[in-house]
Amino acid sequence: MAIKLPAPPPNRDRVLYAAAAVALSYPDDEVLARLPLVEEALAEVGLLAPFEAVLTHLRSMPVMEAQAWHVQEFDLSRRHALHLTYWTDGDTRRRGEVLAAIKQTYRDSGLLVDLDGELPDYLPMVLEFAANGAPALGVALLNTYRASLELLRLGLVKDKLPHADVVAAVCESLGGPSPQTRAEVQELLGGRPSELVGLEPFINTTPFPVPGQQLADVTQGG
Repeated sequence: MAIKLPAPPPNRDRVLYAAAAVALSYPDDEVLARLPLVEEALAEVGLLAPFEAVLTHLRSMPVMEAQAWHVQEFDLSRRHALHLTYWTDGDTRRRGEVLAAIKQTYRDSGLLVDLDGELPDYLPMVLEFAANGAPALGVALLNTYRASLELLRLGLVKDKLPHADVVAAVCESLGGPSPQTRAEVQELLGGRPSELVGLEPFINTTPFPVPGQQLADVTQGG
């Protein structure tokens, strides 16, 4: 039986995903130069509020300081990992298979996706794919890794990082209530209907991923 992809997101959500991709990216000169356009687009669709803290943060320090902060919080800290499969598969053999499947999803879209040296599950890349690549497939990817998004959100909230509201807005756009603890995320993972087991990757249209996955222990330590 054919599996239906979710409908392409409305324009408001596509603006959200495009802006979130910028806000969560490494703040090089190109990213910082896009902030005024991002701010303008968000204001037009009434989504500026979740981004105000991160925009203020990015404008509050010199470029090199902002870059060093980003590396410390997102590249070196497992609590804020921006690679979606790291939360569910950690550094396991299965993760390699899942990454290959995500890359194939990009190929299947018919678009030439430039990974630019990044792994295909890098959140800003998935968000850009959902905004301007193949929106329906991009939303399906975000839904499939909703648990990863929620765990990232919880980590950002706990550590009071300015990006927390941005990730929360992305989660809200996918529908369904957000869990409040890591245990609640695991419970949702284990509580999906059994008939979802074995579906092809990245066709999930429900608010949370398929069952059977165990969260990788990546929330401890730096």
